[in-house]
Amino acid sequence: MAHGGLKKGVLVAVAGMLVASAAQAGGLERSGYNIDLLFDPSDYAAEATATYVNPQRELKNVRDTDPTTALAPVGSPAFGPGGGDLTGRPDRVDDTEGYWAPRVGVKAALGDSVDCMADYSQPWGAHTNPGQNWAGANNNIETKVESDNYAATCSYKWQMGPGFARIIGGAFYQEVGGFKERLVQDFTGTGIPLSGVGRLDLEGDGWGWRAGVAYEIPEYAMRASLVYNSAVDLDNLAGTIDIRNVRGPAPVNFYGVSGFASMPDSLELKVQSGIAPGWLAFGSVKWTDWSQLQVLEFCPAGGGTLAQPCTTLDLLYRDGWTITGGVGHKFNEQWSGAVSLTWDRGTSHGYGTQTDTWLLGTGVSYTPTQNVEIRLAGSAGIMTSGSSGPVNFNGQVIGGDVSYDFDNDFVGAISTSLKVRF
Repeated sequence: MAHGGLKKGVLVAVAGMLVASAAQAGGLERSGYNIDLLFDPSDYAAEATATYVNPQRELKNVRDTDPTTALAPVGSPAFGPGGGDLTGRPDRVDDTEGYWAPRVGVKAALGDSVDCMADYSQPWGAHTNPGQNWAGANNNIETKVESDNYAATCSYKWQMGPGFARIIGGAFYQEVGGFKERLVQDFTGTGIPLSGVGRLDLEGDGWGWRAGVAYEIPEYAMRASLVYNSAVDLDNLAGTIDIRNVRGPAPVNFYGVSGFASMPDSLELKVQSGIAPGWLAFGSVKWTDWSQLQVLEFCPAGGGTLAQPCTTLDLLYRDGWTITGGVGHKFNEQWSGAVSLTWDRGTSHGYGTQTDTWLLGTGVSYTPTQNVEIRLAGSAGIMTSGSSGPVNFNGQVIGGDVSYDFDNDFVGAISTSLKVRF
Protein backbone atom coordinates (compact mmCIF):
# COMPACT_ATOMS: atom_id res chain seq x y z
CA MET A 1 0.00 0.00 0.00
CA ALA A 2 1.10 3.61 -0.46
CA HIS A 3 2.84 5.33 2.42
CA GLY A 4 -0.10 7.65 3.04
CA GLY A 5 1.53 9.58 5.87
CA LEU A 6 4.23 10.93 3.60
CA LYS A 7 1.64 12.65 1.40
CA LYS A 8 0.78 15.21 4.11
CA GLY A 9 3.93 17.28 3.74
CA VAL A 10 4.79 20.20 1.50
CA LEU A 11 7.10 18.11 -0.70
CA VAL A 12 7.53 20.61 -3.53
CA ALA A 13 9.81 20.33 -6.57
CA VAL A 14 13.03 20.43 -4.58
CA ALA A 15 14.75 17.67 -6.58
CA GLY A 16 14.13 19.46 -9.86
CA MET A 17 15.62 22.68 -8.52
CA LEU A 18 18.77 20.93 -7.34
CA VAL A 19 19.32 19.24 -10.72
CA ALA A 20 19.42 22.56 -12.55
CA SER A 21 21.38 24.35 -9.82
CA ALA A 22 24.18 21.81 -9.50
CA ALA A 23 24.58 21.30 -13.22
CA GLN A 24 27.97 23.04 -13.49
CA ALA A 25 29.92 21.47 -10.64
CA GLY A 26 33.69 21.02 -10.74
CA GLY A 27 35.88 18.17 -11.86
CA LEU A 28 34.15 15.98 -14.43
CA GLU A 29 30.76 16.23 -12.75
CA ARG A 30 27.61 16.67 -14.80
CA SER A 31 24.56 15.36 -12.96
CA GLY A 32 26.35 13.39 -10.24
CA TYR A 33 24.27 10.93 -8.22
CA ASN A 34 20.66 11.49 -7.18
CA ILE A 35 18.39 9.09 -5.26
CA ASP A 36 15.55 11.48 -4.37
CA LEU A 37 13.08 9.28 -6.24
CA LEU A 38 13.60 6.61 -3.56
CA PHE A 39 11.69 8.81 -1.09
CA ASP A 40 8.58 9.25 -3.25
CA PRO A 41 5.55 8.30 -1.11
CA SER A 42 3.74 6.38 -3.87
CA ASP A 43 3.79 2.63 -4.26
CA TYR A 44 5.23 3.02 -7.76
CA ALA A 45 6.75 5.98 -9.54
CA ALA A 46 8.68 6.64 -12.75
CA GLU A 47 10.58 9.81 -13.60
CA ALA A 48 12.46 11.15 -16.61
CA THR A 49 14.59 14.31 -16.47
CA ALA A 50 16.60 16.14 -19.12
CA THR A 51 18.95 19.01 -18.24
CA TYR A 52 20.75 21.24 -20.72
CA VAL A 53 23.77 23.23 -19.52
CA ASN A 54 25.42 26.04 -21.48
CA PRO A 55 28.75 27.19 -19.97
CA GLN A 56 30.33 30.09 -21.84
CA ARG A 57 33.99 30.08 -20.81
CA GLU A 58 36.23 32.29 -22.96
CA LEU A 59 40.03 32.21 -22.76
CA LYS A 60 42.05 35.37 -23.38
CA ASN A 61 45.70 36.51 -23.33
CA VAL A 62 46.67 33.03 -24.54
CA ARG A 63 50.44 32.55 -24.78
CA ASP A 64 52.30 29.63 -26.35
CA THR A 65 54.92 29.15 -23.65
CA ASP A 66 56.62 26.18 -25.34
CA PRO A 67 57.22 27.02 -29.05
CA THR A 68 59.61 24.10 -29.56
CA THR A 69 58.97 21.58 -32.31
CA ALA A 70 58.34 17.90 -31.78
CA LEU A 71 60.04 16.86 -35.02
CA ALA A 72 63.37 18.50 -35.80
CA PRO A 73 64.21 20.14 -38.14
CA VAL A 74 60.60 21.07 -38.99
CA GLY A 75 59.47 24.36 -37.44
CA SER A 76 61.74 26.10 -34.96
CA PRO A 77 65.32 24.89 -34.60
CA ALA A 78 64.69 23.68 -31.05
CA PHE A 79 63.56 20.14 -30.30
CA GLY A 80 60.89 19.42 -27.69
CA PRO A 81 57.22 18.55 -27.06
CA GLY A 82 55.80 22.00 -27.75
CA GLY A 83 54.16 21.30 -31.11
CA GLY A 84 55.74 24.26 -32.85
CA ASP A 85 55.64 28.04 -32.53
CA LEU A 86 51.97 29.08 -32.31
CA THR A 87 52.52 32.64 -31.13
CA GLY A 88 51.00 34.07 -34.31
CA ARG A 89 47.64 32.37 -33.76
CA PRO A 90 44.63 34.05 -32.04
CA ASP A 91 45.02 34.72 -28.32
CA ARG A 92 41.27 34.55 -27.55
CA VAL A 93 39.01 31.53 -27.97
CA ASP A 94 35.68 30.07 -26.78
CA ASP A 95 36.57 26.96 -24.78
CA THR A 96 33.40 25.16 -23.66
CA GLU A 97 30.50 23.34 -25.30
CA GLY A 98 26.91 22.95 -24.07
CA TYR A 99 25.68 19.50 -23.10
CA TRP A 100 22.64 17.43 -22.11
CA ALA A 101 22.44 15.40 -18.89
CA PRO A 102 19.55 12.87 -18.91
CA ARG A 103 18.24 10.78 -16.03
CA VAL A 104 15.56 8.03 -15.97
CA GLY A 105 14.40 6.17 -12.88
CA VAL A 106 11.69 3.88 -11.53
CA LYS A 107 10.77 3.21 -7.90
CA ALA A 108 8.67 0.53 -6.24
CA ALA A 109 7.49 -0.03 -2.67
CA LEU A 110 7.92 -3.65 -1.60
CA GLY A 111 5.51 -3.75 1.33
CA ASP A 112 5.42 -1.05 4.02
CA SER A 113 9.12 -1.09 4.91
CA VAL A 114 11.19 -1.59 1.75
CA ASP A 115 11.56 0.81 -1.19
CA CYS A 116 13.75 0.13 -4.24
CA MET A 117 14.69 2.18 -7.29
CA ALA A 118 16.63 1.63 -10.48
CA ASP A 119 17.99 4.49 -12.55
CA TYR A 120 20.15 5.46 -15.51
CA SER A 121 22.19 8.68 -15.56
CA GLN A 122 25.31 10.29 -16.99
CA PRO A 123 27.09 11.49 -13.84
CA TRP A 124 30.44 12.47 -15.38
CA GLY A 125 31.42 14.31 -18.50
CA ALA A 126 33.32 17.19 -20.06
CA HIS A 127 33.55 18.85 -23.46
CA THR A 128 36.01 21.56 -24.40
CA ASN A 129 36.40 22.44 -28.05
CA PRO A 130 38.60 25.49 -28.69
CA GLY A 131 39.62 24.10 -32.08
CA GLN A 132 42.98 24.20 -33.83
CA ASN A 133 43.23 27.89 -34.63
CA TRP A 134 44.43 29.31 -31.31
CA ALA A 135 47.77 29.79 -29.59
CA GLY A 136 47.13 26.91 -27.18
CA ALA A 137 46.37 24.19 -29.74
CA ASN A 138 49.50 22.33 -28.58
CA ASN A 139 47.63 21.80 -25.29
CA ASN A 140 44.10 21.10 -26.50
CA ILE A 141 42.06 21.07 -29.70
CA GLU A 142 39.11 19.10 -28.37
CA THR A 143 38.55 17.00 -25.24
CA LYS A 144 35.39 15.02 -24.56
CA VAL A 145 34.46 12.67 -21.68
CA GLU A 146 31.16 10.78 -21.44
CA SER A 147 29.70 8.28 -18.97
CA ASP A 148 26.80 5.91 -18.46
CA ASN A 149 25.69 4.82 -14.98
CA TYR A 150 23.24 2.01 -14.17
CA ALA A 151 22.21 1.83 -10.51
CA ALA A 152 19.94 -0.05 -8.11
CA THR A 153 19.25 1.32 -4.63
CA CYS A 154 17.01 0.09 -1.80
CA SER A 155 16.08 1.29 1.67
CA TYR A 156 14.58 -0.31 4.77
CA LYS A 157 12.32 1.90 6.88
CA TRP A 158 11.00 1.57 10.43
CA GLN A 159 9.14 3.72 12.96
CA MET A 160 11.40 5.74 15.24
CA GLY A 161 9.95 8.40 17.53
CA PRO A 162 7.63 10.77 15.65
CA GLY A 163 8.99 9.73 12.26
CA PHE A 164 10.72 7.03 10.26
CA ALA A 165 14.37 6.02 10.03
CA ARG A 166 15.91 4.43 6.93
CA ILE A 167 19.05 2.59 6.05
CA ILE A 168 20.04 2.86 2.40
CA GLY A 169 22.24 0.66 0.23
CA GLY A 170 22.88 0.11 -3.44
CA ALA A 171 25.30 -0.64 -6.25
CA PHE A 172 26.04 0.87 -9.66
CA TYR A 173 27.88 -0.08 -12.83
CA GLN A 174 29.66 2.67 -14.71
CA GLU A 175 31.11 3.05 -18.21
CA VAL A 176 33.43 5.98 -18.92
CA GLY A 177 35.04 6.93 -22.24
CA GLY A 178 36.36 9.86 -24.20
CA PHE A 179 39.11 11.35 -26.32
CA LYS A 180 41.57 14.21 -26.50
CA GLU A 181 43.13 15.84 -29.55
CA ARG A 182 46.03 18.31 -29.56
CA LEU A 183 48.52 19.72 -32.04
CA VAL A 184 51.64 17.59 -31.67
CA GLN A 185 53.44 19.26 -34.56
CA ASP A 186 52.67 22.42 -36.55
CA PHE A 187 53.31 21.71 -40.23
CA THR A 188 51.96 25.09 -41.39
CA GLY A 189 53.98 26.38 -44.35
CA THR A 190 56.11 23.24 -44.73
CA GLY A 191 54.14 21.60 -47.55
CA ILE A 192 53.87 18.36 -45.55
CA PRO A 193 50.37 16.89 -46.16
CA LEU A 194 49.74 16.03 -42.51
CA SER A 195 47.57 17.87 -39.95
CA GLY A 196 49.99 17.35 -37.06
CA VAL A 197 47.10 16.41 -34.79
CA GLY A 198 47.48 13.54 -32.32
CA ARG A 199 44.52 11.79 -30.70
CA LEU A 200 44.07 9.73 -27.54
CA ASP A 201 40.96 7.52 -27.19
CA LEU A 202 40.08 5.79 -23.91
CA GLU A 203 37.29 3.73 -22.35
CA GLY A 204 36.82 1.68 -19.22
CA ASP A 205 34.21 0.48 -16.74
CA GLY A 206 33.84 -0.45 -13.10
CA TRP A 207 31.50 -1.01 -10.15
CA GLY A 208 30.64 1.14 -7.15
CA TRP A 209 28.36 1.04 -4.13
CA ARG A 210 26.44 3.43 -1.90
CA ALA A 211 25.31 3.42 1.71
CA GLY A 212 23.41 5.92 3.78
CA VAL A 213 20.88 6.77 6.45
CA ALA A 214 17.83 9.01 6.51
CA TYR A 215 15.21 10.25 8.94
CA GLU A 216 11.77 11.62 8.02
CA ILE A 217 8.90 13.25 9.89
CA PRO A 218 6.15 13.46 7.26
CA GLU A 219 3.88 15.68 9.35
CA TYR A 220 6.44 18.49 9.10
CA ALA A 221 7.77 17.64 5.64
CA MET A 222 11.08 17.05 7.38
CA ARG A 223 13.78 14.80 5.93
CA ALA A 224 17.51 14.48 6.48
CA SER A 225 19.73 12.06 4.57
CA LEU A 226 23.43 11.30 4.52
CA VAL A 227 24.64 9.15 1.60
CA TYR A 228 28.13 7.96 0.69
CA ASN A 229 28.93 6.91 -2.89
CA SER A 230 32.09 4.87 -3.36
CA ALA A 231 34.84 5.46 -5.89
CA VAL A 232 34.67 3.52 -9.16
CA ASP A 233 38.04 2.00 -10.10
CA LEU A 234 38.52 1.86 -13.86
CA ASP A 235 41.12 -0.91 -13.73
CA ASN A 236 40.67 -1.73 -17.42
CA LEU A 237 40.99 1.83 -18.73
CA ALA A 238 42.53 1.39 -22.18
CA GLY A 239 42.51 2.81 -25.68
CA THR A 240 44.73 4.00 -28.52
CA ILE A 241 47.12 6.76 -29.48
CA ASP A 242 46.87 7.90 -33.09
CA ILE A 243 49.78 9.98 -34.39
CA ARG A 244 49.45 8.96 -38.04
CA ASN A 245 48.77 12.62 -38.88
CA VAL A 246 52.07 13.52 -37.21
CA ARG A 247 54.50 10.88 -38.50
CA GLY A 248 52.71 9.27 -41.44
CA PRO A 249 50.45 6.23 -41.80
CA ALA A 250 52.93 3.55 -40.62
CA PRO A 251 51.39 1.00 -38.19
CA VAL A 252 53.84 1.98 -35.45
CA ASN A 253 52.05 5.35 -35.28
CA PHE A 254 48.74 3.83 -34.16
CA TYR A 255 49.06 1.72 -31.01
CA GLY A 256 47.28 0.62 -27.86
CA VAL A 257 47.80 2.13 -24.42
CA SER A 258 46.41 1.47 -20.96
CA GLY A 259 46.37 3.11 -17.55
CA PHE A 260 44.32 3.56 -14.41
CA ALA A 261 41.87 6.13 -13.09
CA SER A 262 39.29 6.13 -10.34
CA MET A 263 36.08 8.14 -10.54
CA PRO A 264 35.65 9.90 -7.19
CA ASP A 265 33.79 8.92 -4.07
CA SER A 266 31.43 11.47 -2.53
CA LEU A 267 29.50 12.20 0.64
CA GLU A 268 26.31 14.28 0.59
CA LEU A 269 24.09 15.62 3.37
CA LYS A 270 20.60 16.78 2.37
CA VAL A 271 18.03 18.36 4.68
CA GLN A 272 14.56 19.82 4.23
CA SER A 273 11.80 20.89 6.60
CA GLY A 274 8.52 22.72 6.62
CA ILE A 275 8.94 26.17 8.16
CA ALA A 276 5.40 27.55 7.84
CA PRO A 277 2.12 26.42 6.26
CA GLY A 278 2.91 25.84 2.59
CA TRP A 279 6.60 26.71 2.97
CA LEU A 280 9.67 24.48 2.91
CA ALA A 281 13.38 25.18 3.46
CA PHE A 282 16.03 22.87 2.02
CA GLY A 283 19.78 22.60 1.68
CA SER A 284 22.66 20.27 0.94
CA VAL A 285 26.41 19.96 1.41
CA LYS A 286 28.44 17.63 -0.81
CA TRP A 287 32.11 16.68 -0.79
CA THR A 288 33.62 14.98 -3.86
CA ASP A 289 37.10 13.46 -3.87
CA TRP A 290 38.33 14.97 -7.13
CA SER A 291 41.88 15.33 -5.77
CA GLN A 292 42.58 11.69 -6.62
CA LEU A 293 42.66 12.74 -10.31
CA GLN A 294 46.03 14.41 -10.81
CA VAL A 295 48.29 13.27 -13.70
CA LEU A 296 47.00 10.14 -15.48
CA GLU A 297 49.63 8.30 -17.53
CA PHE A 298 48.83 5.95 -20.40
CA CYS A 299 51.53 3.75 -21.93
CA PRO A 300 51.82 0.88 -24.42
CA ALA A 301 52.54 -2.60 -23.11
CA GLY A 302 56.07 -2.77 -21.78
CA GLY A 303 56.32 1.00 -21.30
CA GLY A 304 56.89 3.91 -23.64
CA THR A 305 59.58 4.14 -26.27
CA LEU A 306 60.72 6.84 -28.69
CA ALA A 307 58.70 5.17 -31.44
CA GLN A 308 55.61 4.65 -29.24
CA PRO A 309 55.72 7.17 -26.38
CA CYS A 310 53.44 7.37 -23.34
CA THR A 311 51.06 10.27 -22.90
CA THR A 312 49.31 11.90 -19.94
CA LEU A 313 46.04 13.59 -19.07
CA ASP A 314 46.93 16.44 -16.74
CA LEU A 315 44.02 17.34 -14.44
CA LEU A 316 45.54 18.40 -11.08
CA TYR A 317 42.13 18.62 -9.42
CA ARG A 318 41.50 19.42 -5.78
CA ASP A 319 38.49 18.19 -3.78
CA GLY A 320 35.12 19.66 -4.69
CA TRP A 321 32.62 21.19 -2.27
CA THR A 322 29.06 22.07 -3.30
CA ILE A 323 26.66 23.90 -0.96
CA THR A 324 23.03 24.62 -1.84
CA GLY A 325 20.24 26.35 0.10
CA GLY A 326 16.74 27.40 -0.85
CA VAL A 327 13.04 27.69 -0.09
CA GLY A 328 9.96 26.18 -1.69
CA HIS A 329 6.31 27.20 -1.59
CA LYS A 330 3.10 25.34 -2.35
CA PHE A 331 0.69 27.81 -3.97
CA ASN A 332 -2.23 25.40 -4.25
CA GLU A 333 -2.91 21.71 -4.86
CA GLN A 334 -1.52 21.93 -8.40
CA TRP A 335 1.29 24.50 -8.36
CA SER A 336 4.43 24.81 -6.28
CA GLY A 337 7.82 26.39 -6.82
CA ALA A 338 11.26 26.83 -5.35
CA VAL A 339 14.32 29.05 -5.52
CA SER A 340 17.89 28.07 -4.58
CA LEU A 341 21.42 29.42 -4.41
CA THR A 342 24.41 27.13 -5.05
CA TRP A 343 28.12 27.67 -4.48
CA ASP A 344 30.57 25.20 -5.98
CA ARG A 345 34.25 25.41 -5.11
CA GLY A 346 36.41 25.22 -8.20
CA THR A 347 38.59 22.15 -8.53
CA SER A 348 41.35 23.97 -10.46
CA HIS A 349 44.02 25.83 -8.54
CA GLY A 350 46.54 27.41 -10.88
CA TYR A 351 46.08 25.02 -13.80
CA GLY A 352 42.80 24.77 -15.70
CA THR A 353 39.59 26.80 -15.85
CA GLN A 354 37.42 25.31 -13.08
CA THR A 355 37.10 28.21 -10.65
CA ASP A 356 34.27 28.83 -8.14
CA THR A 357 30.74 28.89 -9.57
CA TRP A 358 27.67 30.67 -8.18
CA LEU A 359 24.23 29.64 -9.46
CA LEU A 360 20.75 30.99 -8.79
CA GLY A 361 18.13 28.36 -9.54
CA THR A 362 14.35 28.55 -9.74
CA GLY A 363 11.51 26.45 -11.04
CA VAL A 364 7.91 25.36 -10.84
CA SER A 365 6.04 22.09 -10.41
CA TYR A 366 2.62 21.47 -11.93
CA THR A 367 0.49 18.52 -10.80
CA PRO A 368 -2.59 18.31 -13.05
CA THR A 369 -3.68 15.06 -11.39
CA GLN A 370 -2.62 13.16 -8.30
CA ASN A 371 -0.60 10.79 -10.49
CA VAL A 372 1.29 13.19 -12.77
CA GLU A 373 3.85 15.88 -11.95
CA ILE A 374 5.61 18.13 -14.48
CA ARG A 375 8.63 20.23 -13.50
CA LEU A 376 10.48 23.01 -15.24
CA ALA A 377 13.59 24.45 -13.61
CA GLY A 378 16.39 26.72 -14.64
CA SER A 379 19.46 28.42 -13.30
CA ALA A 380 21.83 31.21 -14.21
CA GLY A 381 25.20 31.89 -12.71
CA ILE A 382 28.77 33.05 -12.86
CA MET A 383 31.95 31.03 -13.36
CA THR A 384 34.51 33.23 -11.63
CA SER A 385 37.68 34.61 -13.23
CA GLY A 386 41.22 33.28 -12.99
CA SER A 387 44.28 32.18 -14.92
CA SER A 388 46.14 29.03 -15.88
CA GLY A 389 49.85 28.43 -16.27
CA PRO A 390 52.79 26.23 -15.25
CA VAL A 391 52.38 24.33 -11.95
CA ASN A 392 54.97 22.19 -10.16
CA PHE A 393 53.65 18.71 -9.40
CA ASN A 394 55.98 16.22 -7.70
CA GLY A 395 58.99 17.97 -9.20
CA GLN A 396 57.46 18.01 -12.70
CA VAL A 397 56.19 21.10 -14.50
CA ILE A 398 52.57 20.70 -15.63
CA GLY A 399 51.01 23.24 -17.97
CA GLY A 400 54.30 24.51 -19.33
CA ASP A 401 53.01 24.57 -22.91
CA VAL A 402 50.38 27.32 -22.63
CA SER A 403 49.10 29.98 -20.25
CA TYR A 404 45.97 32.13 -20.39
CA ASP A 405 43.49 34.22 -18.40
CA PHE A 406 39.71 34.26 -18.23
CA ASP A 407 37.09 36.66 -16.85
CA ASN A 408 33.85 36.00 -15.00
CA ASP A 409 31.76 34.01 -17.49
CA PHE A 410 28.07 33.15 -17.70
CA VAL A 411 26.61 29.67 -17.28
CA GLY A 412 22.95 28.79 -17.73
CA ALA A 413 20.96 25.59 -17.36
CA ILE A 414 17.40 24.42 -17.88
CA SER A 415 15.83 21.11 -16.90
CA THR A 416 12.45 19.54 -17.41
CA SER A 417 11.06 16.37 -15.88
CA LEU A 418 7.96 14.23 -15.88
CA LYS A 419 7.00 12.00 -12.95
CA VAL A 420 4.17 9.48 -13.02
CA ARG A 421 2.89 7.84 -9.81
CA PHE A 422 0.61 4.85 -9.60
